[in-house]
Amino acid sequence: MSIRQAFRGICVGAVIVVAANAMAAGTLPVGPAAGDMQLSPFYRWSDAMPAQPGVLLRSEAMAVQAQMPAAARALRLLYSSIDQRWRSGLVPVSGALYLPAGNPPAGGWPLLAWAHGTLGIADACAPSWAGLRERDAAYINRWLARGFAVVASDYQGLGGPGPHPYTFWQAEGRSVLDSILAAQAFEPGLIANRVVLAGQSQGGGAALGAAILAGTYAPELPILGAVLTAPNSTFPEGPIKLAPRQSNTVFLALASGALREDGPPIEGILTAKGLELLSVARQGCTRDIGQKSKALQIGSFAELFTITPEALNAARIPTTDMPQASIAFPLFIATGQADHTITPERQYAVAAALCAAGNPVTWRTYEGLGHDGVLHGSLDDVFAFVDAWFDGQNYASNCSNLRKPGAPGERDVAAPFNDD
Repeated sequence: MSIRQAFRGICVGAVIVVAANAMAAGTLPVGPAAGDMQLSPFYRWSDAMPAQPGVLLRSEAMAVQAQMPAAARALRLLYSSIDQRWRSGLVPVSGALYLPAGNPPAGGWPLLAWAHGTLGIADACAPSWAGLRERDAAYINRWLARGFAVVASDYQGLGGPGPHPYTFWQAEGRSVLDSILAAQAFEPGLIANRVVLAGQSQGGGAALGAAILAGTYAPELPILGAVLTAPNSTFPEGPIKLAPRQSNTVFLALASGALREDGPPIEGILTAKGLELLSVARQGCTRDIGQKSKALQIGSFAELFTITPEALNAARIPTTDMPQASIAFPLFIATGQADHTITPERQYAVAAALCAAGNPVTWRTYEGLGHDGVLHGSLDDVFAFVDAWFDGQNYASNCSNLRKPGAPGERDVAAPFNDD
């Protein structure tokens, strides 16, 4: 029985109260220090939460971005999901649904569940509120043009109450899976029983998290495959051993839920520069954080902390660490050979771990494409991968001939969106 099915099996009345109390093992942090901001009233849910995750709470129309001419409609969604990080029960999560032009085919439009990359940890960074990055809007537009509807979770806490547990894949994966249920509930017959997961960078980890969780959390969802570009996931039990990353994105994780409760608070282990950066991170988005880092002349990750790297690692929750799980559908992983953000070797380690667990994996590398450029640069291959499975054909796994990649190369400056 899945977690969602267990919720459905709970009777009304006192039993619901007991179950709710059993789930509320923790308290969700809220307020400005959690990145909470005053957006529109749409993002705040004051009524009682439903008895299960994946319930559509409300929706409203929003403007279609100029980079998405294939979108006939765009809607904000607010839906229920499970707070896996603080275990506070059910929480509202926001997102968006994009619908292609024309009437849906018989059985409805196939659905892409999109998981976005790093945008920040403050509510104002939620893409359903701030809009999609031009690169992402153009990417989603290409799926819409092929006749897919697209649901895009903001993830827990990014728009909704409490911190956004950045890179905490157990929470992000549930946010993605529950967004699929919410999209299907919007209008009966609109969405087909054919779903593809896709995510970039942070979203690669979220989509992979959703893939790992799907079999037990939401086995009823008709997921046919997952596409991961530049995934940030780590597999400590996998065949490739890597040193921990040290970067501003790790700083965001530590600022939003990746420190253990039995350790020091984030404010207690930051230098003066770190505290200034934290203040910006709780109110601004990635551009603001990058500009502040430059203004502070931060040369290394270590400049942000007053404790040693060893002490910091001991205080951390390894938010990107995943088990070598068996996944019931095929996986496509795309890596830019010029990716200096999540290096090809780190992405090779993801493919190797998934292959070692017996999963059908196709891993492709792309010369000259960086962290951003691989999203669009791999899309023709992704469409071929998806079309094959939709047509009932196998798309050959290349697990048997994975080869360790070299160091990141030079970017092709002419490739679309290949800025990094």
